[in-house]
Amino acid sequence: MIRLRAPAKLNLYLRVLGQRPDGYHEIETLFERIDLADELTFEPAQTLSLTCDEPTLSCGADNLVLRAARTLQEATGTKAGVRIHLAKRIPIAAGLGGGSSDAAATLLGLNELWGLRVSRQRLVELAASLGSDVPFFLCEAPFALGRGRGERCEALVTDVRLAHVLVVPDARLSTQDIYAKTDSSLTVSRPSATMVLHALSNGSLDELAAGLWNDLEPEAIRRCPAIARIQSELRDLECLCVHVSGSGPSVVGLCRDVDQAQQVAATLRTHARRQRSLWRIHIIQTDHPSIAVTSAGR
Repeated sequence: MIRLRAPAKLNLYLRVLGQRPDGYHEIETLFERIDLADELTFEPAQTLSLTCDEPTLSCGADNLVLRAARTLQEATGTKAGVRIHLAKRIPIAAGLGGGSSDAAATLLGLNELWGLRVSRQRLVELAASLGSDVPFFLCEAPFALGRGRGERCEALVTDVRLAHVLVVPDARLSTQDIYAKTDSSLTVSRPSATMVLHALSNGSLDELAAGLWNDLEPEAIRRCPAIARIQSELRDLECLCVHVSGSGPSVVGLCRDVDQAQQVAATLRTHARRQRSLWRIHIIQTDHPSIAVTSAGR
């Protein structure tokens, strides 16, 4: 049996440049891999099957994990099967890339389990066919600049480890719908991705906070007003910057260190209980270790 972590991601910066002829949107984004992660186990079997401990998640043919397994089968001609179990920890449809990360972990895990020896570059190509975010999760660096649909990733080498408070309201938003209603032609004064990259390279949290941006945020707030309320609370608690990750509804408060993140999270949990708000609140950090394939005994 093989067991893998599948970490979530944040979009520290996301700019929509316009719609492409293929229907996707051209974007510029800065990914951060974080230490909130799903876990997948893979066991040899005669057929492909998937189980999950989250009852609301489909384990049918539409699931990205099974799509990744079939894609690898078709690309290599293998007839091998697998029994996969997914322990779901990343909130679903929350702008955190959980499904994409699970797909990337599946490509890595089955490449090992089935002894296929497919190159990393070929796995990246297969990942891009599965989804725009999937290639990032094959990147060994914790930060990467994504271009095109987000699938063309340039790894960033830095030792910076960020601390955040992640708040996920009780809502699910459609990435496709959020993009469809985001007008990239609007003239808005935005910071540049270069500013964010510079801040990461020199470890300046204040400069980084000033550069974080997400073009999808206004539409996400329109569809989920709870986002604005969460943002207001995080600002009142003196987070350096507050922003939406991806297409939302996850809200992220950048903190100076883990100690501040713990204080912010504790206060916010108290507020949420008093207001009977169904928010998931996590203290998260940059996930520096690369995704590793490990064997697990019974």
